[in-house]
Amino acid sequence: MRRILLLITDLEIGGTPTVVRELAMRLHCPPGVEVEVACLSKWGPTATQIAAAGIPVTALGAQGVSSLMVVTNRLIRLINTKHIDTVLSFLVHANAVAALAATFCHHARFFQAIQTTQPRPRWHWRVQGVAHHAARRVIVPTESTGRVAREWSHVPQEKLVIIPNAIDPDAFGRSTIATNPPAPPVPYPIGFVGRLDEVKRVPQLVRQLSVLHQTFPARPVHLHIFGEGDQRQRIEDEIRALHLSKQVTMHGQIDRPHEALQQIGLLVLPSLAEGFGLVLIEAMAAGVPVVATDVPGIRDVVDHERTGLLVPRSAGIELAFGIMRLIEETSLRRRLIENGLREVRERFSWESVMRKYRQVLGIAEKP
Repeated sequence: MRRILLLITDLEIGGTPTVVRELAMRLHCPPGVEVEVACLSKWGPTATQIAAAGIPVTALGAQGVSSLMVVTNRLIRLINTKHIDTVLSFLVHANAVAALAATFCHHARFFQAIQTTQPRPRWHWRVQGVAHHAARRVIVPTESTGRVAREWSHVPQEKLVIIPNAIDPDAFGRSTIATNPPAPPVPYPIGFVGRLDEVKRVPQLVRQLSVLHQTFPARPVHLHIFGEGDQRQRIEDEIRALHLSKQVTMHGQIDRPHEALQQIGLLVLPSLAEGFGLVLIEAMAAGVPVVATDVPGIRDVVDHERTGLLVPRSAGIELAFGIMRLIEETSLRRRLIENGLREVRERFSWESVMRKYRQVLGIAEKP
């Protein structure tokens, strides 16, 4: 019997927790394999979803750096008590705690995953530079993520394995808004879906919405923002300052992106950096074309003019013009929708991705 533990920093709503949830359910399927999930922090919404699927979940209850050793000891007990033989950790904090636990759990094999290309805080990369020594392999979702892992954390090339994130394309209903958009004066609905973190640059998106309204008054646009995070107050301040309260809807946290994508005809991701950008392929699966910044991680997923539009990382007026171009050019929208769905099925479906995970983790293929 193989016993695998997936360890992550938190199980709130987000791209990496979603990947862990889906991976856990698929690894749990073959006979002879048992999977558990643990997070360093408190119980979150994604933990509830995983537990509902019958997979054991443990919240280790970290309360900051001061509880590092307490959480590490809890992890060691969990690994030993449950006879875990394989640990796959995600994100720097979980990777660091797993690396500490590895010194006391010699019977287990440790693997790590890096899911970001965000340059700061730099100390994250220094910690990762130490932590990776405890891992047999380090999994990254894109070549860009692998490059920064080599450059900033000095992870050897031979230790890196590229396994893209994945979704089930058939789980997403198709949005009809992009193929049958509302005619003016009804606003065209565009959206952002994700955590409201500084790196996502949602306030800049709000500012470009103002540019759209000033430059293209005959084609109104309504921005839907789905998600929560520490940038919410700043975003609301920007909306008030630009007098856009009637043109922006803050929907708050959502459990899954499916319903959000049904309400928009265009997804915008103006991030400064991404490890992958899971919402990009979720939008492609839902028939929602994307406009995103040309930055590491995103450019590994979006092929400019073929599966989406990329704009300069400055996220300035080019972002506004990219949005309007997709709204106005019907043939472009349809081409991106068709190519995007094909790309998701060929490159980012779980069927192909799971083969790579099983190979790295040494799990036999399902009969």
